[in-house]
Amino acid sequence: LIVADDHHARSITMRRPEKKNAITQAMYRAMSDAIDSAQNDPEIRCLVVSGSGGKAFVSGADISQFESERANAEAQVRYDAISKEGYEALYDFPKPTIAKITGYCIGGGMNLAACCDLRYCNEGARFGVPAAKLGLGYGFLRIERFSRIVGLPRAMEFLFTAKQYSSKEAYDMGLVHGVAADAELDSMVDGITGAIAQN
Repeated sequence: LIVADDHHARSITMRRPEKKNAITQAMYRAMSDAIDSAQNDPEIRCLVVSGSGGKAFVSGADISQFESERANAEAQVRYDAISKEGYEALYDFPKPTIAKITGYCIGGGMNLAACCDLRYCNEGARFGVPAAKLGLGYGFLRIERFSRIVGLPRAMEFLFTAKQYSSKEAYDMGLVHGVAADAELDSMVDGITGAIAQN
């Protein structure tokens, strides 16, 4: 993770571009630490989560580590607890949170985005929950958070079909608050964080 503070905003950037920013247990822990340390800092007025490399926000959990991290029931419980801590740290953060989404926002990336208050993306962004293709289920909290944003019927379509949706479709269903050209996404989000910092 890259953690940086600028103009009253803390940015947390997932940096595994070679893996499309697939998230690991270590990244969940580091994210929790970065969020917790910003909570009581009066200079930090909002939080921005993004992915590096331009091709993905977060493409989900790193399935190459499933064999070691989710090898049995005990390991699965431990993995779930660590990821839950990361998501809940973001969801419960008492200041405004923003997901700045470029490229793929898939699986765990959707969970991460759903934990944020606001979501903005580039025109090439793609959204999906492919868990059904992997034979995996989703816990209640993840489904509930997502359903609050897009509505239960649309959430069921995401989960049952594992379909991917375009940035326009995401905007039309209310998943994202704005869509920008690649070169304009940073300035769009900077404008939002600037407004928040002044309020």
